[in-house]
Amino acid sequence: MQRSDRQAVDAILNDYAGGRLIDRMEMPHRPDKESVYSLLEELFSVLFYGYYPSKARLADDPTDALRMVVEEAMLHMRHLVMSALPCDARYAAMSTAEIAEEAGEITEAFFRSIPRVRALLDTDLQAIFNGDPAAENRDEILLAYPGFYAITIYRLAHELQMLQVPMLPRIMSERAHSQTGIDIHPGATIGPSFFIDHGTGIVVGETTVIGEGVKLYQGVTLGALSTRGGQSLRGKRRHPTIGSSVTIYAGASVLGDTTIGDGCTIGSNVFITRDIPADTTVTMQDQELNLRIRDRH
Repeated sequence: MQRSDRQAVDAILNDYAGGRLIDRMEMPHRPDKESVYSLLEELFSVLFYGYYPSKARLADDPTDALRMVVEEAMLHMRHLVMSALPCDARYAAMSTAEIAEEAGEITEAFFRSIPRVRALLDTDLQAIFNGDPAAENRDEILLAYPGFYAITIYRLAHELQMLQVPMLPRIMSERAHSQTGIDIHPGATIGPSFFIDHGTGIVVGETTVIGEGVKLYQGVTLGALSTRGGQSLRGKRRHPTIGSSVTIYAGASVLGDTTIGDGCTIGSNVFITRDIPADTTVTMQDQELNLRIRDRH
């Protein structure tokens, strides 16, 4: 190694002596992102066995194969939950045996929720098919639609969020975000028959509540009015409540602890920071389209 290269290396090593959070060099007990991504693939096989391939397909009986998929996913999740729990101060004083027991109980509770999650996803799948004339069939939606992919990961991550598992829900939701451009916080509460059309650029904040049969187009933001309070806002309501049978068109922003009533239609590019009563259509006024034809002579 050249002297200049060695000096650069030494400078970086010396920088790690600052005692900051980013200066950690030990390998703390925390989830590995790639392992979480791998778990998501296994969970997609659990949810939609006929659509997502698995090594367990080698079994002759599909029921036996599915059982193997579920058991492998449960084992994988238990290990990841064990690695995640110490990241939360509530579990810091627990022994390894106590954390293992807690991880087992959380994993069992999560997998007991799978039939309910599958029932919700079935309503989402049907809502997308009913609402999108471009959809050839439900198979296409399940395998190819980014909106359904993001909704599926949200519903899985939300269950872990409700079980108060640290780290894993956000890693899962950010996987969907990076793959689809759809950012749904796992803490949001979303009812059945949820339809995301196109999806890119959608943001759904942590304390958002969405009713049944809601349809969001690309670029919609359901966000906080202000985050200047930082950590002092933790646990407080700061995102919208969207009623049932609401459609929000592309580019609309609904911000703060506001309520959009049942049956509303929110037009493109509107900016809402106040409550909207039920069965109201909100659009921009005084928009003018100007056309200027070039003179070709």
